[in-house]
Amino acid sequence: MLEELLQLDKDFFLYLNGLGSPQWDNFFQFISHKFSAIPLYLFLLILSFQKFGTKKTLLLLVSVALLITVTDQLGNFFKYGIARLRPCHDPKVEPYMRLVKSYCGGKFGYFSAHASNSFALAVFFGSILKSEIKYLGFLLVIWAALVAYSRVYIGVHFPLDIITGAVIGSLFGWLFVKLFIFVLRKFSL
Repeated sequence: MLEELLQLDKDFFLYLNGLGSPQWDNFFQFISHKFSAIPLYLFLLILSFQKFGTKKTLLLLVSVALLITVTDQLGNFFKYGIARLRPCHDPKVEPYMRLVKSYCGGKFGYFSAHASNSFALAVFFGSILKSEIKYLGFLLVIWAALVAYSRVYIGVHFPLDIITGAVIGSLFGWLFVKLFIFVLRKFSL
């Protein structure tokens, strides 16, 4: 059963990855780059400051730093614990795929920290800033899904890698919202 699921994942990867075209390669490489979201994060920081003020925004920044640390390190723990090869390192997949960027990444890819981090931030900011901009949470989830898909597009993650990352990131984003609200109430901030 597990082998069949993994084979379906590989087949689905080859299908999705094969949909790519040179016209879109630069766009998805940009979306996949960790620094491409800096303007978005600055915008969310400004919104947070306007809503919460200095003290609460500092707490928010600490919360976000812990959130990213947790999801990122959990991703690394799983990558080395599960030791599932990235598509670009899998000898059964690599000859048939498109590797868009020049560097494949580490040897293992389960689960995607990019997907986990972006979904964690989308859920976190979408929840705490939902009163500031209508549909912000929805737009952030669309952005996170685009980041996650970019990892398949450029050839460094299987679909199950990004689905798992999205679920774990969303869960931790939700937990950190609860923690943030708890601390605000507990210390009357």
